[in-house]
Amino acid sequence: MPAERLHLVRHGEVHNPQRLLYGRLPHYRLSEDGRRMARAAAEYLEGLDRSVTALRCSPLQRTQESAEPFAEIFGVDPVLDERVIEPTNLFEGKRMSRALRDPRNWWKLRRPAVPSWGEPYISIAERMEAAMNDVWHETDNGDIVIVSHQAPIWITHLHVAGLRLPHDPRTRRCALSSITSFERVGDVWREVDYAEPAAAGIDLGAV
Repeated sequence: MPAERLHLVRHGEVHNPQRLLYGRLPHYRLSEDGRRMARAAAEYLEGLDRSVTALRCSPLQRTQESAEPFAEIFGVDPVLDERVIEPTNLFEGKRMSRALRDPRNWWKLRRPAVPSWGEPYISIAERMEAAMNDVWHETDNGDIVIVSHQAPIWITHLHVAGLRLPHDPRTRRCALSSITSFERVGDVWREVDYAEPAAAGIDLGAV
């Protein structure tokens, strides 16, 4: 039997008192609330009587920590996958509310359809799809969980739905510790569910 369902899970709330866009910067850990949120996401899947047999996550600290309750509850070891990491971003390490008011940064916004401030949307879509395809074919049964980040999950949603990838980052439907679920019919992915088991966190430092 093939895998049954693949869930893209966003990490929980991050400890970020300076409210910086953390991107791929190291040492950004979950807050205490973030740890509770990650557990709520894992318990939500457990409550649906889903069996998770494969667990992948981005190599960043916040996603590894968010994968821990899935590993504990479902008894599966997490595997790091660079392809599901946060995109690069020229605003990394800055406080966005201030950076966008600085005329010296406006050139970074010159081509939002690419986007000019970071990794192209099409690159994100292609690496995410490759990661999803590989783990799907490697998994004989049960569900797959991939713990990733807001932008890669939302870009995957758009890509699978056949929608345009350029978008306003402020409009993304991808709450902290949310679960976006997919099934595969032949060679085609389709989105089948979206849930926010722990949507009360503060979304600081994401773009």
